Amino acid sequence: MQLLIRQKGLRHGSLFDGPESICYLWFTVGHRPLAFMPDVVVTGASTGIGFAACQVLIRRGFRVFGSVRKQADADRLKEQLGENYNPLIFDVTDPESVNEAATAVRQATGEQRLFGLVNNAGIAIAGPLAYLPLERFRLQIEVNLLGVHTVTQAFLPLLGTEPNWIGKPGRIVNISSVSGRLAVPFLGAYAASKFGLEGYSDSLRRELMLFGIRVIVIEPGAVVTPIWDKAEGVVVQQFPNTPYDRSLRLFAEQAMKEAKTGFPPEKVGELIWRVLTTPRPRARYPIVPHRLVEWSIPRRLPTEFLDYCIAKFFKIR
Repeated sequence: MQLLIRQKGLRHGSLFDGPESICYLWFTVGHRPLAFMPDVVVTGASTGIGFAACQVLIRRGFRVFGSVRKQADADRLKEQLGENYNPLIFDVTDPESVNEAATAVRQATGEQRLFGLVNNAGIAIAGPLAYLPLERFRLQIEVNLLGVHTVTQAFLPLLGTEPNWIGKPGRIVNISSVSGRLAVPFLGAYAASKFGLEGYSDSLRRELMLFGIRVIVIEPGAVVTPIWDKAEGVVVQQFPNTPYDRSLRLFAEQAMKEAKTGFPPEKVGELIWRVLTTPRPRARYPIVPHRLVEWSIPRRLPTEFLDYCIAKFFKIR
């Protein structure tokens, strides 16, 4: 059951801000009761999981601050998602622009704490590690790992590390990957960034217990998202004349196949909403299309045998 109340004419900076603000009172079994329109920051909102998360959260009664890097994307999302979407323009590798965005969110929310931060922005850089340029590896880590740290530090005061704010401590949802638990050939840099994110999230979760801020990791498998269109489409051309030519072609074919047959990003968006609102979220939520063969069995196989199976699949041996 959901009760919708409209409050008109309230002053700027009050709990229900704006000329016609909406207060949602939720009476739902198993979810956090909401006595206001909660605010969530989502990074990497232009496409894929980030865009789907914005759609789901807005539909569920949230006000979303979604980050993009281009003004054109900000304008497009504002038109598509409506008045409860507020664009933030920053690059997660630029601390100055991230801090400016955090200041803007602080001004927009008044004294109300953020309900959540979804660290979703990321890139995928593919290639054999023996031939992957150092600057490409560095970029992968800067975006997927250091970028998460930059954004998290900037928004932690709004989530609950600063006292005397209204509302319960918020939550942090870090979008990792099955590649943060199972590494495959030619995604070494990406796997390193996601394995790092897993460890970072564990430490952060334990440290933020002091403030009551929960940290949850979501580990998607194959998802229909442009991240792989940007990575694998040219991986063979980027590494010509290497001993991995045949294996890279198999890898590119498999990656593009999974990008078309994976879960729709909306499924991950719904999971993000659930972990933000459930009273006692788990530390990790794998969400994998073919869970038995792509997650459960590989994680239980002896390492040497798993190495053999993967190498045979990609014709590395």
